Amino acid sequence: MSNVYVNGKYVGAFAKPKDLCKAFRKMRRQDKLPRETSIAYYEKLDEIQVNTDAGRVMRPLIVVDNGKSKLTDKHRQKLKTNQMTWDMLVNEGVLEYLDAEEEEDALIALSEEEITPKHSHVEIDPLVIFGISTGFIPYLAHNQASRDNLGSNMSKQALGLYTANYRHRADTQRHIMHYPQVPLVKTLISDVVGLADRPAGQNFVVAIVSYEGYNMQDALVINRSSVDRGLARSTFYRTYNSEEIRYPGGQEDSIQIPTEEVSNYKTERAYRFLDEDGLVNLECDVSADDVIIGKTSPPRFLESLEEFGVNVTKRRESSESIKHGEKGTIDLVVLTETENGNKQVKVKVRDLRTAELGNKFASRHGQKGILGLITPSHNMPFTESGVVPDLIINPHAIPSRMTVAQLLEMIGGKAGCLDGREVDGTPFSGESEKDLRKLLTEYGFKNSGKEVMYNGNTGEMFGVDIYVGVAYYQKLKHMVADKIRARSRGPVQVLTRQPTEGKSREGGLRVGEMEKDCLVAHGAALLLKERLLEESDKTEVPICMSCGMTAIYDRYRDIKYCPLCGEDTDIQLVAMSYAFKLLLDELKSMGIYPKLRMGE
Repeated sequence: MSNVYVNGKYVGAFAKPKDLCKAFRKMRRQDKLPRETSIAYYEKLDEIQVNTDAGRVMRPLIVVDNGKSKLTDKHRQKLKTNQMTWDMLVNEGVLEYLDAEEEEDALIALSEEEITPKHSHVEIDPLVIFGISTGFIPYLAHNQASRDNLGSNMSKQALGLYTANYRHRADTQRHIMHYPQVPLVKTLISDVVGLADRPAGQNFVVAIVSYEGYNMQDALVINRSSVDRGLARSTFYRTYNSEEIRYPGGQEDSIQIPTEEVSNYKTERAYRFLDEDGLVNLECDVSADDVIIGKTSPPRFLESLEEFGVNVTKRRESSESIKHGEKGTIDLVVLTETENGNKQVKVKVRDLRTAELGNKFASRHGQKGILGLITPSHNMPFTESGVVPDLIINPHAIPSRMTVAQLLEMIGGKAGCLDGREVDGTPFSGESEKDLRKLLTEYGFKNSGKEVMYNGNTGEMFGVDIYVGVAYYQKLKHMVADKIRARSRGPVQVLTRQPTEGKSREGGLRVGEMEKDCLVAHGAALLLKERLLEESDKTEVPICMSCGMTAIYDRYRDIKYCPLCGEDTDIQLVAMSYAFKLLLDELKSMGIYPKLRMGE
């Protein structure tokens, strides 16, 4: 007897599990059961799983009956003339939806030619086995699967035109590509989804050759002339917002230019872009820590202060400033109201980003790289006909990654340029390599995609032919301008007095455990002391030399005394890390006596 489970709950047992599955599927195909129900028989566990719950991903397949596809030419004809719809095919049992569990229980043929009596289903088109973003990759069946995965994930980070009304939207942060292009080598899925209306990349002329070591590993060399003409140019938008909040007790925020009476008043220079209403003017070029929305708030902890009879008329500064490390131009200022009737301001700042060293690019085949050099076009290699590539990638990137599809795309892109059309690179069914090579030969090029190239610096011909073609490259959102940071002095944490962490808090870069080991191995003891003590959280603490306890310095009376031994004892100032002093305090709070034994 096989156990039967519905949505994971045991409902009973059945003697002939395969017959049950067969009958179940037959009823579903006759439209007697909902199309979303799934049944799967696990032979090893000897159990039947029936699923009806929400949230399962299901995909359509053509049913195969006795080694023949149920989708006939008659059906295809009716679909073409709109006499039949998709739902009709599902109701007739020609198509059915399978979830992941039932798919494990099915044998699916890729095409009608492959069907044998053992097969239970056939793909509508082999392309359907891929997701949407993977389906954009041309010739992807020629790649290693992990690269297709990478390519699909990185295409989600590519800059493009995400919406047409971006000028009027107030997204927190967004990138817009200036001159997006439709890929020369496209797939059927990109047509179905309408990628041509919202492209996210540009067609680059790419040469595969090493260039003076500037494209070692995955580094890229880009042509400065191409960048000057607008290649890989984008704008970054960030929206800042602020509202006048009402507090209990009748107090409220006020959007205005803060006056010098306000606590935490910044410098006069910080408020220089504000208008009389406390808002920044359009088209001002602002940089880090410039105030763009002036605001003052009532003091914090109002109620508790007033109980003690403290005068709390002084308001505090709570303006909105440009984030540390960013810059830009004021693009839009919107004055509006929240649903509670509070005044709200949104300010959008834009920043033009041209390609610079450290920016990340990727092809659709998971070949990602960082810009290592932007070189003038007269220094770049050029072909016999004078074509200078936009991008140079390293030959070593190809054999180990096995992204043969990128080489095919480059041949396809080249053939598309010469023939003045888009090339179909749909996996399993696109234009064949043979046809593309033939097309190149017709236009007088070598069918291998390789060309004779000349050294831009010396004018000498290279001793080998170089692979040149057109590939669709994407500029990714990882830009060096968002990641670069440095600090000399800056804020420290309140608890440990060590420098803060992270770019947004003006933090430093941490000398961690392994960096410490490097300095120890180099014998650079003083550098280690400087990094971990002098430049971090050095402090001087009075210590009682007789009992080893932390002593107390009374600033008003200007005397040092030990809480155990009193005033008449030897107290010395000892330099230590503040984090260590904190440890001593925490041990004392637990009732442990940390006695310091002082040497000379």
